Amino acid sequence: MGRKLLGGLGIVAVFAFGVWFNNTDILATASGDRISMLAHRGVHQTYHRENLTSETCTAERIYPPTHDFLENTLASMEAAFRAGADVVEFDIHPTTDGHFAVLHDWTLDCRTDGKGVTREHTLAELKALDIGYGYTADGGKTYPFRGKGVGLMPTLDEVLERFPDKLLLINIKSNDPAEGELLADRLAQLPPERRALLMAYGGERPIETLKARLPDLVTMSKASLKRCLPRYFGVGWTGSVPEACRNTLLLLPVNIAPWVWGYPNRLSARMQAAGTRVFVTGPYGGGDESASGVDDAETLAKLPRPFTAGIWTNRIETIGPLVKQ
Repeated sequence: MGRKLLGGLGIVAVFAFGVWFNNTDILATASGDRISMLAHRGVHQTYHRENLTSETCTAERIYPPTHDFLENTLASMEAAFRAGADVVEFDIHPTTDGHFAVLHDWTLDCRTDGKGVTREHTLAELKALDIGYGYTADGGKTYPFRGKGVGLMPTLDEVLERFPDKLLLINIKSNDPAEGELLADRLAQLPPERRALLMAYGGERPIETLKARLPDLVTMSKASLKRCLPRYFGVGWTGSVPEACRNTLLLLPVNIAPWVWGYPNRLSARMQAAGTRVFVTGPYGGGDESASGVDDAETLAKLPRPFTAGIWTNRIETIGPLVKQ
């Protein structure tokens, strides 16, 4: 009986060692030479995240400005790349006349001097707006960007033209499959080598439509992320990557990532081989998870060393120099 028990424990020990050895980074080779940085909304005015809801106007709660950039503008994207970003994320809305305007909000009332739903306007109407109109850091006593954002709302075409050789992440703000069709029509006009530098995420229905039309495009939705992670938790210990985790984005909160098989560098290498990019975000549990990023030195210090996967940040102007150090 004792020998059988010892034999069984030995088998368990060998199995456990094998799982550990297959997923530890101790003997692993990093998948790149440095951290890859994704700048969410480019260089932009950040804001207090306490008690945020889907109805909160974040332009009305910005921190006192330390720079003059407004999110989702060509200048903010250029500044992000200069600060070290490898990827810049931006948001799009279709216009009533068949274009895509670059703006975060579903409605115009928060940031701009316009009114109503963003996608219910023509491109000319949107171009005429002041996108800095609603920003205030002192409860409405002053509006430091009012009058400075007139005509600064870019189009998708303008972004693609300005950054022909850069990695870009496009955020579809709706769950309208017609928007996926419209974006597929536009991206299908690009040569494959340019499309290889683009990624898209957003509502499940437009992303599924976009993926069906352009299977080579890296895409992600909350639904695809929920399909990927449980499957990887189930088989990732073997070193394999399930089909649901291929050719997509994998966003991992910094406080959840250490529990994922192979994190960080073996995980990154596996996913990279499967056409998937891994980005670590800010900690889960802060409320507005989509806005949480690796935004300060304290969060950056939580990353293991070496670390050559990706990070998602709202403060590329702060994190970029720290990463370079």
